[in-house]
Amino acid sequence: MTISAPAPRVLPDDDAAKYAEWFSCLADPTRVRLLHVVATTPGGMTVGALTQQLGISQSTCSHHIRKLAEVGFLRLHKEGTATRVMVNEACCTGLPHAADVVMGTLAPRPCCPADAPADVHVRALRPEDWPAVRRIYGEGIATGIATFETTVPSRASLDARWLPGHRWVAEIDGVVVGWTALSPVSDRECYAGVAESAIYVDEAYRGRGVGKALIRQQVVEADSAGLWTLQTSIFTENRASIGLHHAAGYRTVGVRERIAQVNGVWHDTVLLERRSDAAYDVC
Repeated sequence: MTISAPAPRVLPDDDAAKYAEWFSCLADPTRVRLLHVVATTPGGMTVGALTQQLGISQSTCSHHIRKLAEVGFLRLHKEGTATRVMVNEACCTGLPHAADVVMGTLAPRPCCPADAPADVHVRALRPEDWPAVRRIYGEGIATGIATFETTVPSRASLDARWLPGHRWVAEIDGVVVGWTALSPVSDRECYAGVAESAIYVDEAYRGRGVGKALIRQQVVEADSAGLWTLQTSIFTENRASIGLHHAAGYRTVGVRERIAQVNGVWHDTVLLERRSDAAYDVC
């Protein structure tokens, strides 16, 4: 799938001010060292222990802790006469996310691509669509960078796996040219709002905005249904798909190295997720 470059965007003033405050706070090397020590120490550390670890005076250590706590990087907890310093876990993802936004590798959490082509019609999957869906799935398998599957799953298998109400196909001139579906990540009730996403486009229609139209429908309907997290794992080689998901508000969580093989070749995958506004948690 070929995805055209997104139009230039201006970072919102509020986000720019917030990120500038974060980066300004980290402009001091001692502060960076302090934050690193706390972030890599399970359970945090007392101010006294941090002072000793960093080799600085207690007044200097307390000053830097206060600055880091003011912007939300650190949490402070009183334990008798001592203060325990702990990292704000939300910043472990919030800070990398901010860097991605500023450097242009991740749009500032858009809802979904705004430039989906008018000639692509997205609708709910119907029983008669299954042959086209499975054919397109097979074309994705043939690329070698779309899935670890080596054979197309049966209709019964896909039907049992996919969430009802979150199965969509894209049409151009009445021809099914792509599909997207969500699958539950767990049968545990606490994960009822978390789903795994899949998107496949007919090889003859890649680069025509089919993926944009599909992912737009996917995320809008997921938000409407109350799903709070969508996730997907994409081969690192599949940069078009990674870019498509970034344009829909997915963020990179990390890279899973040598996670599985296709035809005896190990591949890394990028784990991405999209949080709904109700559940999105940043510093």
